[in-house]
Amino acid sequence: MTAILDPQLLGNDLRQPGALEIRSLNKAYQIDGKALPVLHNIDLQVLPGEFVSIVGASGCGKSSLLRLIVGLENDYQGQIQLDGESVSGTSLDRGIVFQDHRLFPWKTVEQNIALALRNQRLSKKEKADLVAEHVALVGLNGFEQAYPHQLSGGMAQRAAIARALITRPKVLLLDEPFGALDALTRVHLQHELQRIWVQQRSTMIMVTHDVEEALYLGDRVIVMDARPGRIGHEVKVDLPHPRERNSRELQRLREELLTELTESH
Repeated sequence: MTAILDPQLLGNDLRQPGALEIRSLNKAYQIDGKALPVLHNIDLQVLPGEFVSIVGASGCGKSSLLRLIVGLENDYQGQIQLDGESVSGTSLDRGIVFQDHRLFPWKTVEQNIALALRNQRLSKKEKADLVAEHVALVGLNGFEQAYPHQLSGGMAQRAAIARALITRPKVLLLDEPFGALDALTRVHLQHELQRIWVQQRSTMIMVTHDVEEALYLGDRVIVMDARPGRIGHEVKVDLPHPRERNSRELQRLREELLTELTESH
């Protein structure tokens, strides 16, 4: 197996793109005329090239946090900065992959991936080359002309990942990307995502309910407490990649995380 350098040595130079800083972030929704706090006093720094996993009980604001980072919502207090610039609205600098692939059913894999490039000032050949490169990156060679209904769930999610990565975002956000997949497909795509992350060097932030997934992929695991959502605990996974799923250290961290989640629920 080819050795993979620890991202702590590769990607955590703050001069590289992809440094995310969140300071004193608060978010509330208006329900029946009353403010319902969703996120409270979130402070988080994510280094360039780092993979951060976020876990927590349902309703703790994990997905709301991703929506704010990607710019789908702008009504909040505090600061969200990417490479020192305040986040405002959506941008190609920030990509997102949801639990459902959200591919257009009337377009082929190739066409779905190419959609992300429609506003890019590139020649037809440059776009075609980029699409081919990202089809290969996610292992979908031979399925370029397939439609979403002709793909398995895992293949459709690969296409969604390729579409999110083709614009080379500084940060890729993943909201339960494998939550709807069967266990074997999920394990396989976890391995594939790790491979893609190492090749692309993008900063990645993933929300998941799967503690083992969080530990297997993340350099750090952020545990969020609920009502209102806030950072309760952080676990550093100081292990090189690729990781052995059954390693003693990962099992120890798994027990630590499960205890933390149980006590905070």
